[in-house]
Amino acid sequence: MSDIDQLIQGLFQKDQRSLAKLISYIENNPQNNLEVLAKISKQAKPALKIGITGPPGAGKSTLTNQIIKHYRKSGKSVAVLAVDPSSPFTGGAILGDRIRMQDHNQDFDVFMRSLGSRGAQGGISHAAQSVLTLYQAFGFDVVLVETVGVGQTEVDIMDIVDVTAVVLVPESGDTIQTMKAGLMEIADVFVVNKSDREGAGQIFTELKALADVGEDDIPVYKTVATKGEGVAELCEFMAQPEAKAAWGDRQATQLCKQAFDLASESVWKEFISSSEFESLKSSVTSKNQLYDLSLKLKKRFFNDS
Repeated sequence: MSDIDQLIQGLFQKDQRSLAKLISYIENNPQNNLEVLAKISKQAKPALKIGITGPPGAGKSTLTNQIIKHYRKSGKSVAVLAVDPSSPFTGGAILGDRIRMQDHNQDFDVFMRSLGSRGAQGGISHAAQSVLTLYQAFGFDVVLVETVGVGQTEVDIMDIVDVTAVVLVPESGDTIQTMKAGLMEIADVFVVNKSDREGAGQIFTELKALADVGEDDIPVYKTVATKGEGVAELCEFMAQPEAKAAWGDRQATQLCKQAFDLASESVWKEFISSSEFESLKSSVTSKNQLYDLSLKLKKRFFNDS
């Protein structure tokens, strides 16, 4: 039995050390993801996957900590994936979100892991999708994905979760208009955190008005994460994503998107290791060749004549 097979066996036996090692393997060996995940995915169990996003300083990690407490009180196991922005130069990330979730370090039914976005345009690395599969194969009841960003490009989180909460604070009021398009695209629920501060009522009203513009009625909740206020009501809503309109279609779209991303990354890793890539690279002499190169790659991989 190979080392990877032993880790997979350990995963199915709910060994957290095996889970941690498999996550590291998946993150560092994306070219081998498909083979490993194909073995694991057959054992993946349904889990409630919640995305938590919003600008820095919104109290997302504190809110996540309270959401963990809520589900643990009801006996549910929880896994957290904190996705931090990676440096465009070194690829490194701060990975500091777990500092604010220390309450659960000794709880075997809570698992936390941080990943860098590694420059993924939407803030979510491809590895994050794979980690969620590992979490489900382990058997966690609830999976929380926390990431930074509410701009127009920060929409990838909704592709890997069931319900997305956009967390804002009273001070966010002046920036709502600039974030409006991205917010409407990803939000299943708005959360006004730190709602005991001045201005909470105003931003709540603005978000309600913004939410009423679209086809779907997006609810708005107030929370004070440091005190746990409003968390139970928020969790009650997020636990019922299957009641949303066009849910089956959204899940099918998510699955197809994830499959395409995984296949694309695997193909790319193989391609850049090939002599064909070296030949293509040697033909590049100017940035103006971007579109010509794109057409060549399209023909190469999609049989486009």
